[in-house]
Amino acid sequence: MTIAAPLTPWACETAGPVRPMTGSAVPLRALDLFCKAGGATKGLQRAGFHVTGVDIERQPRYCGDAFVQADALNPPFDLTSFDFIWASPPCQAHSPLKAVTKKEYPDLIPQTRAMLQASGRPYTIENVVGARLRDPVRLCGGMFGLRTYRHRDFENSFLVWRPEHPRHTALTSTKKRKRDFEAGMHISITGDVGSWCGPACMGIDWMTGDELSQAIPPAYSEYIGRAAIDYIRHRVAA
Repeated sequence: MTIAAPLTPWACETAGPVRPMTGSAVPLRALDLFCKAGGATKGLQRAGFHVTGVDIERQPRYCGDAFVQADALNPPFDLTSFDFIWASPPCQAHSPLKAVTKKEYPDLIPQTRAMLQASGRPYTIENVVGARLRDPVRLCGGMFGLRTYRHRDFENSFLVWRPEHPRHTALTSTKKRKRDFEAGMHISITGDVGSWCGPACMGIDWMTGDELSQAIPPAYSEYIGRAAIDYIRHRVAA
């Protein structure tokens, strides 16, 4: 991979050059913008993508195939080099916690959308419920057998079917979470919740508690990633 900006030695690790859209014989390439430690990345990998992550901060536990430390709104490569682009711009501007902190946060969704649309590549934008996304598909941990509900919305430039949303029958703990988890309750993944709940609640076993609170379950991105691959391959075959 050619990097067009100076980076420190750990800022880019890659398994090979980025390839353009192609047939099924070569792995499709996905770009994960605002990747953090890679919750979305892991699901895209499971769907079948080779994934490059971009984040403004160093991510020592990032799980993808390549990582670039850079501004996700100004990535140092040609976006058309990728087959699919995933973006998770910061959610603070739309989070209910904004009312508690009483801070103003920038809404990066319009800039992100404009950049992705200009690329001409299929894309997904992920954010919290309440974010200004267009015709989003909402996913829930209950759809995938996880012990957290963790609703997230996804704006997609291609068709993604909405799965059946099961009823929420388990109570969710927000305070004495480890005790309540052992008693059979679901867990709210917020703050530095601790890594102990990662596997059962998020399907994640490589992150710290603080990283978990900024992630989505890989099951969400795997579901959407498989729809993206179907869309890409049908478009190539047309």
